[in-house]
Formats: sequence, structure tokens, C-alpha cells
Amino acid sequence: MDITIHSSFLPHDDPDASLAFYRDTLGFEVRNDVGYGGFRWITVGPPGQPGTSIVLYPPAANPGITDDERRTIAEMMAKGTYGILVLASKDLDGTFEKLQASDAEVVQEPTDQPYGIRDCAFRDPAGNLIRINQVS
Repeated sequence: MDITIHSSFLPHDDPDASLAFYRDTLGFEVRNDVGYGGFRWITVGPPGQPGTSIVLYPPAANPGITDDERRTIAEMMAKGTYGILVLASKDLDGTFEKLQASDAEVVQEPTDQPYGIRDCAFRDPAGNLIRINQVS
């Protein structure tokens, strides 16, 4: 089989703050920005990787969930336990310094993990956990 990751979804609760974080802080390209019914879906992705995208979506727009489920999702997003994204950088320390200088909430400084990965962690404006792994 020849299967690749085309897009993945992360929730947002403030499209402008999410757009600023992914575009201005992480340097991702904006590939699509669609509004419908008072909601906004923003597709971003790393430069040079046009086939891989992240869709920042409003979880409240899903018609198949209840108000209680929407509240639970909002609570989980606020705690950073709903959405997770793992990125990679060849210069973890330099990437960390740039993110730390921004408004990104630092969760963990660069650390050598016992399972063999060196990484750090931040939260995006919606509370999603963003881990960044060191790669060669």
C-alpha cells in the first residue's frame, strides 16, 4: 500500500489566535481559511510539505454532539488533554528558544526522555499539547 498522512484535525476555540500561532509563531503556511455558519476552519501546513496539513476546526460545529459533550470538549481543551500534535525539528533548542520568546505556553523545556527521544512541549492558544521531537 502507498498511504500518506494528508491532513489531521486539531480543535480551536479562537480562530484568530490559532491562526497567529500556527502561521506567525510556527511559520506554517495558510492553505485554506473557510468560514461557514459563524464557524471557521483553517488549514495550515509546514512549508515544503504541501501534502501534509493540519485543519484547525471548531469542535462546537459538529452537529452530532450534545451540549454536555461540547462542555466536556471545552474543559478537556482548557486542560490540554483533548488534542495533541507531535512535530519534529533538526534544531530543537533553537526552535524552543523562538517559541519561548513568543506567547506560547511552555509545558516542558528540552529534555532527554528515558525512552530515547529529546523533546519539548508547548500549548497552542486552544490548549492543545504540541510536542516537538529532535530529529537528525
